[in-house]
Amino acid sequence: EFAEKFLNLQMYLDQAGLAISPQKIIFMMLGLGFTTGVISAIISPTKIIVPLVALIFAMVPPAYVFWRRKVRLKKFSEQLPETLELIARALKAGHSLPAGIQLVAEQMPAPVGPEFARCYEEQNLGIALDDALEEMTKRVPNVDLRFFATAIVLQRTTGGDLSEILNKIGRLIRERFQIFGQIAALTGEGRLSGIVLLALPPVLFGTMLRLNYDYIMLLFEDPLGQKMLVGAIIMQLIGAFVIKKIIDIKV
Repeated sequence: EFAEKFLNLQMYLDQAGLAISPQKIIFMMLGLGFTTGVISAIISPTKIIVPLVALIFAMVPPAYVFWRRKVRLKKFSEQLPETLELIARALKAGHSLPAGIQLVAEQMPAPVGPEFARCYEEQNLGIALDDALEEMTKRVPNVDLRFFATAIVLQRTTGGDLSEILNKIGRLIRERFQIFGQIAALTGEGRLSGIVLLALPPVLFGTMLRLNYDYIMLLFEDPLGQKMLVGAIIMQLIGAFVIKKIIDIKV
């Protein structure tokens, strides 16, 4: 289960909307890591930083994938209220639920449009609508989309006014966005302080490297300096994690 969730590169590529195979991403990682490692080994007088440079550049492709995934999922969340209201209006006009999903696929831009189009095509090919919606919630890990799929399953089982349910979910999502905006305004000072505190050590390190190269090289050449450098990196990561926990308020 851990490997399926955290090591499934194809799943992250699909969520990022990138039409590229996992093998190409791996080859790009190896190529960037090897190339930058060789270059840094040639031009750097300190060989100990070669693996670090290679590792940093090797992480660029997966970092880009995760950045694209984050942007796409955020845009999906922003489009979802309008999507649910569109389906609700279609249901009130007398259309069926599949017709409402088709309307979303035709009128909504990416990423919502293509995802609902895929769901509509799957149920057209004989897959049960509940299963098609379940697959979409797996492709798009969004809590509000899960609410939408659950509401449809319950309504098809127990009955009820689905259009009213979708309108309520849409209003709930919009109200949550308003709360997010208020939280962002209230935690702005904390985020800025965190950025300054996290950026200060690397900036100071680069400044000292420029002003007194031999002094900084002791951190790489002396065994005690290497231990201090590793400790500083670990504490920097712990500090970033703690700051993120402080300013990350769940709604």
